[in-house]
Amino acid sequence: MRAAETGEAAVSDRKAFWRGARDAMTLTAWVLGFSILGIGSLARDAGFPAGAAVLSTVIMWAGPAQTIFFASIAAGASLPVVAFAVTLSSIRLLPMTMAILPLLRRPGQGLAVQLAAAHFIAVTMWVEGLRRLPPLPVSERVPYFFGFAHACLVVCTVTTYVGYFLLGALPLPLAAGLLFLTPIFFTVSLVAGAKGMADWAAMLLGGALAPFFNVLLGKDFDLLAAGLIGGTAAYAFGKLRRRRS
Repeated sequence: MRAAETGEAAVSDRKAFWRGARDAMTLTAWVLGFSILGIGSLARDAGFPAGAAVLSTVIMWAGPAQTIFFASIAAGASLPVVAFAVTLSSIRLLPMTMAILPLLRRPGQGLAVQLAAAHFIAVTMWVEGLRRLPPLPVSERVPYFFGFAHACLVVCTVTTYVGYFLLGALPLPLAAGLLFLTPIFFTVSLVAGAKGMADWAAMLLGGALAPFFNVLLGKDFDLLAAGLIGGTAAYAFGKLRRRRS
């Protein structure tokens, strides 16, 4: 009986994995893939081989961190400075990881599975995970997430390799447009995943405050300040609204 249950669970996991991969391939993986074309070109300009560009996508799995890495190396920065800059860039993913990992826990799960899942959590995976995972049964969330994430990773590694040779031949407006795909898709995904007034308030406040802080603080800290203040205000608003209701 236990062997039969184990076999049924394995079949269910495979189905959930491939369903996640199929959902990713409908749009998300391609948006990420086209937006990361520039990483390959940046690695080439920094003097790295194509394999190093592809490996950076597999290991780092974060476009901003990859950009900082290759740009810093090209500028002649020392390795400790590069490592520190990449670390600072990646710290922003820690709250996202903490928010989504509870959705990926299930009975009998080991630490290795959670660490593997944490590796794949980037901005788009966080948004899509919060939108897609809650409706799924707990038993299907982990394989679905890994299927979704692996499909995105495979497409991104391929486009990184293609971008290593191709991006220099693309017209500048088209290359810039491809890089702009990610923030557009991220915004659309946030809108699609909004569940209450607090979510809408966070997006509206962030969008409204960003130009103000750009003038006040400059382009280095404008989004950080807008997100921190707008998000905190939206959270307080949502908490107050729940208390009143």
